[in-house]
Amino acid sequence: MKKILILLIGLFLLVGCSKQGENSVIKDLSKRIDNIKSYRLDGDLEIVNNDEVYKYKVEVGYKRPSYYKVSLTNINNNHTQIILKNKGSVYVLTPSLNKSFKFQSDWPYNNSQIYLLKAIVNDIKNDRNRKFRKIKDGYQIITKVDYPNNKKLVKQKIILSKKLDIKKVIVYDKKGSIVMSMKFNKINYSARFNNNYFNINTIMKKYGSKKTKKTSSLDDSIYPLFVPRGTKLTNEEKLNKDTGKRIIMTFDGEKPFLLVEETSKAENEFTVVPTYGEPYRLMDTLGVMTDNSLSWSSNGIDYYIVSDVLNKKELVEIAQSINLVQTMK
Repeated sequence: MKKILILLIGLFLLVGCSKQGENSVIKDLSKRIDNIKSYRLDGDLEIVNNDEVYKYKVEVGYKRPSYYKVSLTNINNNHTQIILKNKGSVYVLTPSLNKSFKFQSDWPYNNSQIYLLKAIVNDIKNDRNRKFRKIKDGYQIITKVDYPNNKKLVKQKIILSKKLDIKKVIVYDKKGSIVMSMKFNKINYSARFNNNYFNINTIMKKYGSKKTKKTSSLDDSIYPLFVPRGTKLTNEEKLNKDTGKRIIMTFDGEKPFLLVEETSKAENEFTVVPTYGEPYRLMDTLGVMTDNSLSWSSNGIDYYIVSDVLNKKELVEIAQSINLVQTMK
């Protein structure tokens, strides 16, 4: 009986110390991130779709209270897009097209963000069922995630160093497969920025040399590999534009939708397009998501899907299947 009692006391102390260690780590991490006035980080992001892996170089700049600049450069084609939040609004900048979409959005406060420190820490604090474990070089925390437009993403593994630096974040789907991973290479917790760092015009001038010189060709229709059951292509119209082509595909049936494809055109003058919706990361590009539509540009082609009956998950599945066709060509 005495041995059992000693064993139970030891187990209680072990669990208590473990919980105390967890609370201490999270408290110190939260205090550190919450008190940051500015930071700059760079890292490597990978997004997996079926057998395709999209790789990005990521640079993030933050300045209190709510200035953000996230640069995402696709390693395969050196194509850069920027998510910018400044005093005015939220923007998705596409320097290659000399164009920006302007949003009235709560980004980045409305869901999980794999490359933003505050969002990662909020996920940790908000999940009472998180799993904490001490590992060889630091700590590991598993939490649920909140990606409203992609419900297949359910949890993330966060790796911290012993000094409580975030080293890596891995996001998993319902099957336990890795969908996204972000490796944090360097974090400066007291970064200084010049006065124009978060200025949209200054950013566009910086990337002005990456402006698209020629319009890409759209020789053939690019059909989605995924179409909702009971739905099929019923009409296809091809139109000539001054700079390329426009293809309009009509899908009818149980879940009808319209798919428009057209050659992208770089604007001569920097153009800001007011947009209703939210920025959405779609494998190799950033797009615009609304309740009933999804639009994006990829490899010199603009895409637009709209439907009165499709949900956001179905819009994304169609879009992803189109991007997959592109990588197969």
